[in-house]
Amino acid sequence: MAGPTQRALAERLNAHFGIYLTHCRLLAEVRSDWQHIEIHEHPQFGRLMRIDGCFMTSERDEFFYHEPMVHLPAIAHPGVRRALIVGGGDGGAAEELLKLPDMAQVTLCELDGAVIRLAHEWLPAIHRGAFDDPRLRLQLGDARAFIAATKERFDQIVLDLTDPFGPAVELYTVEFYQACRRILAPDGVVSLHLGSPIHLQNSLRRLHASLRAVFPIVRPYLQYVPLYGTLWCMAMASGGTDPAALSAAEVDARIARRGIAGLQLYNGATHQALLAQPNFVRELFAAPARPLHSGDTLGDVVDPAGLPPITIIEG
Repeated sequence: MAGPTQRALAERLNAHFGIYLTHCRLLAEVRSDWQHIEIHEHPQFGRLMRIDGCFMTSERDEFFYHEPMVHLPAIAHPGVRRALIVGGGDGGAAEELLKLPDMAQVTLCELDGAVIRLAHEWLPAIHRGAFDDPRLRLQLGDARAFIAATKERFDQIVLDLTDPFGPAVELYTVEFYQACRRILAPDGVVSLHLGSPIHLQNSLRRLHASLRAVFPIVRPYLQYVPLYGTLWCMAMASGGTDPAALSAAEVDARIARRGIAGLQLYNGATHQALLAQPNFVRELFAAPARPLHSGDTLGDVVDPAGLPPITIIEG
């Protein structure tokens, strides 16, 4: 039996399915003005971050999420020099963007400074010093206000967000995607996660439809993320840049030409694999779906605070 400082943690992916981790040891915890943030130590994943009962990232599997989220759109673009991250307070997306030798500046717009403080102290294996890189500019506060006010233009926007329930759902709407497109440079790219094509099919289709309402090019792509316990869907959207136009050889050539090092997952072959869609996913995206607008909610996305706690019985 686990000692008093260890416990099991569970997360629901929908109302009927979830995952759990045993032998988690709490290292740090903050209840900020916006959310409940925890840092745990786990035998398999190492240090991990959980926000409002949802697993966000871990030391040992973060590259499964951050590399595709950042590098598939970055490689498709002619050359990213200015990037914006919305969310991403763990520093993982920033660390990946800062691998690009031509990167001039990354702006990280995070609502909750407590996420950055905890990540900076407890998750150095994820941010790898990104918070101390002079090319990183921290912008604390509401991303919608920043995007509405800024006169800057960005080559790449990474929407590294918490799940679309509560206030965060407004960052998944047609209106927010329109605001993002306004501040993109020509051929600029946006990437984000859409959720699980297995457990969150309705919201997946609606978020995809929302992107399609704003961008002429939308390319969903798939990656299994161990900490999330399932197949996960991301998407890249753009006015003129298409990652599907690149061959595996061209992706590898661009990685080499641009001097990008330290990749554990992404290469030319995985670029092609990420974009490949099983038939059931093609059918999901082909089915009609209503775009998400400001004030809407997604019925299949679970807010853990609204459900009774999960009891885990270990044999």
